[in-house]
Amino acid sequence: MTFTRLNPVTGEVASESKAMQAAEMGGVAKRAAEGFTAWSKLGPNARRATLMKAADAIEARKDQFVDAMMNEIGATAGWAMFNIGLAASMVREAASLTTHISGEVIPSDRPGTLAMALREPVGVILGIAPWNAPIILGVRAIATPLACGNSVILKASENCPRTHSLIIEAFAEAGFPEGTVNIVTNAPEDAGDVVGALIDAPEVRRINFTGSTQVGKIIAKRAAEHLKPVLLELGGKAPFVVLEDADLDEAVKAAAFGAFMNQGQICMSTERIIVVETVADEFAARFKEKAGGMAVGDPRDGNTPLGAVVDKRTVECVSVLIRDALDKGAEQLVGGNADGVLMPAHVIDKVTPEMRLFRDESFGPIVAITRARDEAHAIELANDTEYGLSAAVYTGDTARGLKVARQIQSGICHVNGPTVHDEAQMPFGGVKASGYGRFGGKAGIDAFTELRWITIGTEPGHFPI
Repeated sequence: MTFTRLNPVTGEVASESKAMQAAEMGGVAKRAAEGFTAWSKLGPNARRATLMKAADAIEARKDQFVDAMMNEIGATAGWAMFNIGLAASMVREAASLTTHISGEVIPSDRPGTLAMALREPVGVILGIAPWNAPIILGVRAIATPLACGNSVILKASENCPRTHSLIIEAFAEAGFPEGTVNIVTNAPEDAGDVVGALIDAPEVRRINFTGSTQVGKIIAKRAAEHLKPVLLELGGKAPFVVLEDADLDEAVKAAAFGAFMNQGQICMSTERIIVVETVADEFAARFKEKAGGMAVGDPRDGNTPLGAVVDKRTVECVSVLIRDALDKGAEQLVGGNADGVLMPAHVIDKVTPEMRLFRDESFGPIVAITRARDEAHAIELANDTEYGLSAAVYTGDTARGLKVARQIQSGICHVNGPTVHDEAQMPFGGVKASGYGRFGGKAGIDAFTELRWITIGTEPGHFPI
């Protein structure tokens, strides 16, 4: 059986993929376990060399990736190219980690005992990746696990199965042992059963998931039944705090980028701009001019900074948030009607915590401006959310910025930088309803290895019985 993904802009068939069933997941998990046996025995430099080939293979498929992303999710060519570049960097960063999976010798109270803490691969890792940054997040789900000596199963998004399959093709070309790198594609209606069967498979030892908080909770509960650890990177409602001493021109540029890059469909997207009221009117005027000049158009033409959102449901959800805010007294500075999935940038001013736009993740081309009385109130507003992934603070005083950043409840915070910022070597993840655990760099080693205590006795033992 197969299922089709339609181009959200044209309605034409974008891809056709295998509709795998829950009953097949046991076989997939067993193949992955067999792949682990071979891959985990290789030395660190052999793993590094294979991963480096995978990074090259990703870049070599540039044109195929761009075509797949444009057709499956309506992405712009620029966003697809950014995905390719960062994904290749992530694979190379993972490759560099293979000789950093180290342990330590720990002094023991037992005479003649050598005690060691060792990090060893876990086994089969299930990575579940979303559609919005498909190459970056698909690669992130598997690269560091592979570097640590694990085998992987990538559960592809139903919105971009071809894009995710290209990742696995690139890794397969690099020469991983049979069964080390696997992919599962499924029709949308089968997603719950397929993921459940994968989590239940005894061969699967850990899970990482990037997606909505709602689905993340379901996955965490299912995994908890088997005591399987889960790394979750979930929703966000990133605050962008502008203090009265900020360079407003710089703040406007960074806020616009953070709010509207990839049509606001990024977990780190700036969703709430919190401005101290003494500069709020001036900021709003400059931001209105900036956002108002950002045109939306068919991503295939490549002539506009904004392309398509992933589906009409996104348009409907954003429209509901706008209506609620306007009905409760907010003001629309920038906006307009959508043409299918081509939705213009929206800026809603004077948003308050009583409005849904302040609280609900919009995941679309819309940003709220909220006025704060002072610095303390701005921090209070920034933390008035269930989420805690990314945040930003703009100020002319970097020491002040650091002080404020330390008070914001988020896994990531940038002083004088946008909320959208990712680097392969950085610990990436959130707090509160944005999840737990960290991808990236050495933090990824902790997530995808087991820490074991092993001792060697070198002298005769003396025991009380």
